[in-house]
Amino acid sequence: MGILNLNSSSILPSLSISSNFNYNTSIECQRITTFQTSNKRLSFSRGKIRAVGSITGVESEAVSSEEPPSIDFAFVSSVLLPDGTPDIHTRSACGGQKLRDIMLDSNIELYGPYARPLLNCGGGGTCGTCIVEVIEGKELLSLRTDKEKAILKKKPKTWRLACQTTVGKQDSRGQVVIQQLPEWKAHQWSYGK
Repeated sequence: MGILNLNSSSILPSLSISSNFNYNTSIECQRITTFQTSNKRLSFSRGKIRAVGSITGVESEAVSSEEPPSIDFAFVSSVLLPDGTPDIHTRSACGGQKLRDIMLDSNIELYGPYARPLLNCGGGGTCGTCIVEVIEGKELLSLRTDKEKAILKKKPKTWRLACQTTVGKQDSRGQVVIQQLPEWKAHQWSYGK
């Protein structure tokens, strides 16, 4: 149980706020906030919230050495920033997931002008609107499916359907660089290691 005490004596000298976090291994926690004035005590429960987590001191060094396997992603946008450089978003995710799910969960633009519900198939592999270009890390991706081969037969070999592409396995580590919306790309850039 962690306790957070906030004492704002300059604002209200008689008000003390403390939050108790009870958490278990399922990364869910119960937060109970207590407001205490000089003569009254008020409490309420906020329900379950997800724990973001913070580790201080020596414990952080021990956890970093036992870091779970993950894959690092660099998503390059199809438009440039005002200074002329590519807009790059970095994320990290566990292997064994579809690239589409990783991008949508990370708020990375996937569909562009086809983002409305009736303009894409929702991950079925039939519309071809979730095309991405794999710049680096193709060895971590699954092989092309029959649906991909049919839809992408006239496209470059580096283009994939995000909804049909599985990224690695549960214990995979590595880096993948993805060009978002390659058919809408308005610039040329090169990737240097």
